[in-house]
Formats: sequence, C-alpha cells, structure tokens
Amino acid sequence: MRIGNLFLAELRKTATLPAAWAGVAVALLGSVAITVLNAFTVRGAVAAGTPEMVADTSAFEAGFTAMPIVGVVGAVVIGVTAIGSEYTADRAESGGARQISTTLAVAPQRLMLFTAKAAVVLCFVVLAALVTIPGNIALAQAIIGDAGTETVTTAEAVNRSLGTALYWALMGLLAFSITALARSGIIPLIVLIANGSVVSFSLLLTKVTPLAHWLPDMAGRNLFGFPSEFVVQGGLDPVPGAIVMAGWTIALLVVSGIVFHRRDA
Repeated sequence: MRIGNLFLAELRKTATLPAAWAGVAVALLGSVAITVLNAFTVRGAVAAGTPEMVADTSAFEAGFTAMPIVGVVGAVVIGVTAIGSEYTADRAESGGARQISTTLAVAPQRLMLFTAKAAVVLCFVVLAALVTIPGNIALAQAIIGDAGTETVTTAEAVNRSLGTALYWALMGLLAFSITALARSGIIPLIVLIANGSVVSFSLLLTKVTPLAHWLPDMAGRNLFGFPSEFVVQGGLDPVPGAIVMAGWTIALLVVSGIVFHRRDA
C-alpha cells in the first residue's frame, strides 16, 4: 500500500473514533467557554467603570487565555487516541484481540504506517487550531466590542497564533510518540493532561534546576507570547524554545518509530 493510500486509510479510521473528535471538541468548546467568561467579565468591568479589576481589556487576550491549557489538552487527546486505540482490547465476545493485529495484517509496512498515523495526528491538531484560535479571538471581539482597549498588534496576534498552533502540533506528536512507546493510552493521557492542566511537573522541576527549562513543554511555552508580567520568568525565547521542543519531538518520533517497527504487535 502506498503512503498516500495509507494516510487516507488512517485518516478515515481516526475520523471514526469518537475520542479523536472529543479532543477537537475539548480544544474548541472548552476554549469557547473560557473565552465567553473572560469577555463578559471584561465588558462588565469596563461598563462598571472598574477596568482595573481585570488584568487586561484586550479582546485578543480574552480570547487567547484558554489556549495554553484547554487547547493543549485537546492536542494531547488527539495524539494519544490516534495510536492508543490500536492497543485497546476489543470486547470479549469479539475475541478480545487488539486492533493493531488487524492493522498490521492489512498494512505490514510498519514505518510507513507509523508515519501515516503521525501525519494524521498533525492534520487533526492543525484543524483544531485553525478553527479554535481565530474563532475564539473573533468571539471575544464580538462580545467586548469597543468597550476594551486592544493592546496586541496584528503582527503580534499572527505570531502568537502561529506559535500556539506549533506548540499544539508538537504536543500532539509528543503524546503520540509516548503512547506508541507505552502501547497504552491510559497512563500517557493521565500524565500529560495532569501536567498540562492541573499541575505542571516540569514547572515545579524548574524550582529545583534551571535545566528543566529545556524539557519539551517548558522549552516551547514562550511560543504563546504572553506578556512577561503574566508568566513565570526565565526559560528559552520563542525561536530557540521552538527548536528545542521540535528536537525533542523528532527524537521521540524516531525512537518510538524504531520501537514500533521492531516490536511484536
């Protein structure tokens, strides 16, 4: 089977997985909920004559706040689901086998299969980013209207949106690689979502050693471009951070691809 046909087959398979669309929904709808809350808070504060009660009256910032947390969770869910579903046992009445056995019987070219799956993850995450990021910013602008004061220039908005999409894509591929190594989606899903939303183990580790700023999620965090007064100080600038994070992603993809190629199903 050619790589193009394999990609289309994997794309169709992933599109039938409710969990993959749940990842898109988490990124989109979760961000919408936070954006609506932020935007009405800003509008209410300005109307009440107390704009100092909110951190910023920028519509862009109101629509962008959810991107580092909810959007990343959605990307992780997509990355884990795309490969983790292959290792989920079927129901007992169906024999209890795992999907990966059937997949490899149909497509025995393992490296091509692995590459096709990674490309599908990338497509889903980019789709989520294309809909979510500009959609939330537009929603915030519609709610706040002329009440707020925009402090983010168009060039900054474009750079931060592209940086966010890149961060999501790399996190989705990192989740994909880790799940392929673990051959289970449960533990990677719990650990990565907890790290990205509840408590960042990497962030805590930076209190122990500055080397933790070179971990993949910490290296790329300045791609979101938040003002320095709203983020933890230190770490890599956006461009070198993106290079380091991409290096981690490529390394993990190579390692997990080799393991996927050599290991028994």
